[in-house]
Amino acid sequence: MDKDIIIVDTTLRDGEQTAGVVFANREKVRIARLLDELGVQQIEAGVPVMGGDEKEAIRAICQTGLKASIMGWNRPVIKDIEASIDCGVDAVAISISTSDIHIKHKLNTTRERVLEQMTQATLFAKKEGMEISVNAEDASRSDMNFLIEFAKAAKEAGADRLRYCDTVGIMEPFLIYERIKEIRQAVNIDIEMHTHNDFGMATANALAGVRAGARHIGVTVLGLGERAGNAALEEVVMALKHLHNTDLNFKTEMLLELAEYVSRASGRKLPRWKAIVGKNMFAHESGIHADGVQNNPKNYEAFHPEEIGLLRQIVIGKHSGTAALKTKFTEFGIVLTDSQASDLLPKIRSYTVSIKRPLFDKELMYIYEDFFGKGD
Repeated sequence: MDKDIIIVDTTLRDGEQTAGVVFANREKVRIARLLDELGVQQIEAGVPVMGGDEKEAIRAICQTGLKASIMGWNRPVIKDIEASIDCGVDAVAISISTSDIHIKHKLNTTRERVLEQMTQATLFAKKEGMEISVNAEDASRSDMNFLIEFAKAAKEAGADRLRYCDTVGIMEPFLIYERIKEIRQAVNIDIEMHTHNDFGMATANALAGVRAGARHIGVTVLGLGERAGNAALEEVVMALKHLHNTDLNFKTEMLLELAEYVSRASGRKLPRWKAIVGKNMFAHESGIHADGVQNNPKNYEAFHPEEIGLLRQIVIGKHSGTAALKTKFTEFGIVLTDSQASDLLPKIRSYTVSIKRPLFDKELMYIYEDFFGKGD
C-alpha cells in the first residue's frame, strides 16, 4: 500500500452536517488546531459561500498558521469559489452530482451541463492558484463510462484529484476496489475516497479504495456525518498503521483527546464500545480475557492503549475470575489469597447480576469488608 497517503478531515464540513450538530466558531478553530497537531494533512473547514459565522470561522482557521492545507467546499459556481478564496484557503473542493438519478431528480439538468459547469469552475479555481478536488457526488451510483469521462474532463481542466463519493453508502470493499482500479487505469488522476457508513462499511471501503490506487482518504472524527456518518479518522489512521503497515506518523496518543473534544462539541456521546477510542477497547471483564491480558497484553489487545491515550482496565463483574479479582485488589493495597478470592467471587458475581452492571471500586471494598471485616 502507498505510504504517501493524505488524510482529508471533513469533520468541520460533513461532520457538522450531521443532523442536529452545530459547532461554535471557537470550537471549529480548536478542532482544526487539534487535527493539525495530530498530523492531518488537509482540513475541509466548511462552506465559505454560506457567509456569516461559517465564513468567519473558516477565515479564522486560515489565519491560525496551521501546517495543514485548508480547503473550502463549493458548488461548481464562481461566486462559491470566490468566497473560498476570500477566506484564505489554499484548496477548494468543487462538488457536483454525476449519477443520473441526481442529475435528473436533484439538479434537473443534463450530463453535458454537469461537465460544463464543473469544467468552468475548475478552470477558474486553477487560474486562482488553488489546489482542486473535483467531487463526483453519488459516484457509486453513476454510470462508469460517464464517471470516467467526468474524471478526464476534470483533469484536463486542472483538477488535482477526483473525490469518489459513496454518497448513500451502498458500496462494499470488493466492488469499490474494482471501481477505483478501473478509474485509475482509465485516467491518471489522484483519487480521494469519500465513503459513507450506511451499511457499516465506510472504513473498509476507504481502505479498499486505497488498495486500488487512491491516495487520499476523507474522514471525520468519530465518523460524524450525514445519516450513519463517514469513515472515522481514528479507525482509518490506526487500521493503516496496524493492518496495512502504513504509519502516517500521526500523534495517535492525541486520538482520545480529539474524540472527547469533538464528542462534547457535537453533543454526541462517545460510546464505550466505539472502535479505537471507546473506553471498552481496553476494559477486560471475562476471566479468560483478563487473565490472558495480565500474562501478555497481546493475547487480547491489537495495540497498546497508550498509543491512543487510553488506559487498560480490569473490570470486575459477572464474568470475572479469581485472577482478575486478585489483580484488582492489589490496586487497593490488598493481597488476596487464592482461597479468599475463591470465597469472594460468588458474592461479587451474585451482586453484579442483581444490579445488572460491573462493580465500582467502592462497592468491591464494601463487599470485601462485609465478608472479611475491616481489619485493623
